[in-house]
Amino acid sequence: MKYVDEYRGEAEAQQLLRATERLVTRPWTIMEICGGQTHTLVKYGIDHLLPPLVTLVHGPGCPVCVTSLAMIDHAIALARRPEVILTSFGDMLRVPGSSDDLLSVKALGGDVRMVYSPLDAVALAKRNPDRQVVFFAVGFETTAPANAMAVRYAHKQGITNFSILSSHVLVPPAIEAILSSEDNTVQGFLAAGHVNAIMGYQEYEPLAERFKTPIVVTGFEPLDLLQGIYQTLKMLEEGRWGVENAYARAVTRAGNLPAQKVLDEVFAPCDRAWRGIGVIPQSGLRLRPEYAGYDAQQRFALAETGVVESPLCIAGQIMQGRAKPPACSAFGTLCTPEKPLGAPMVSSEGACAAYYQFRAHEAVKK
Repeated sequence: MKYVDEYRGEAEAQQLLRATERLVTRPWTIMEICGGQTHTLVKYGIDHLLPPLVTLVHGPGCPVCVTSLAMIDHAIALARRPEVILTSFGDMLRVPGSSDDLLSVKALGGDVRMVYSPLDAVALAKRNPDRQVVFFAVGFETTAPANAMAVRYAHKQGITNFSILSSHVLVPPAIEAILSSEDNTVQGFLAAGHVNAIMGYQEYEPLAERFKTPIVVTGFEPLDLLQGIYQTLKMLEEGRWGVENAYARAVTRAGNLPAQKVLDEVFAPCDRAWRGIGVIPQSGLRLRPEYAGYDAQQRFALAETGVVESPLCIAGQIMQGRAKPPACSAFGTLCTPEKPLGAPMVSSEGACAAYYQFRAHEAVKK
């Protein structure tokens, strides 16, 4: 058990694997939502430890990966403006836009700064009243409350030279889009525990009922994932559906109510384009009208422009569970972490980056 012995509970992992082997009688396909879960599954070879009848596919759970090309181009355009200080978390700096990335703009003189919190960006705006400070706000429901707090704080403090470029996305609409697809093969989901720690899992229950699909909330350690996989397979084998919580140490059904309250106050749902997938209705968050003055898209009148993805990149298929990274003709050759064609090769949570680091030997020979 070299894959799990550095984590807690090797004996429990052995027990779960044996129970899973006894349980499975037919082929099943399960999708994990979170890129962090993908990284753990690939790193520790958990998919190879499971019965051959079980297939794990990777979902659109990396926020960096699903941020649209147009939105990245907006961030790059803002970073080139002399009056703007463009701030972001570090994982967005190398994500390729249509022609450049934010690090390239920084190298050419753009004022691009990495921050560790959106409140760092607010403080930066307070110290630089003659500049416009924009925070590139990406992420799922996990990071959105902190960004909502930053906007609300700036509003209360009367800081008017701060704004956010919001590219937040929501998990339930993405699950619905996958399950509604005519060529969907996913039969069960591992939900992302950190998202559910904020939002709870009540909103997943109608989805599970409508599509008769098991959804199990799970964590990120190998043992967490083995437990979540086992519970999902047990529901599938027994012909049951619904939502189960295998991450009770961090997640409740109701979630974090104060965080949900500030999200509701500052943000409202909107349609959102997902990179490699397209527009998913009501899958994003935009600022409500009372906070519209902090919307960078409105403040700088950023117009939508036509953008074209690399024809070699199959990131959309990968993030919908229709293909795995080694199936891409560019994987490991034309597309590497040093010269990525798509965001899943850039982000540390991206499926392509995980396979490049731990499974490069599985690449289809070109």
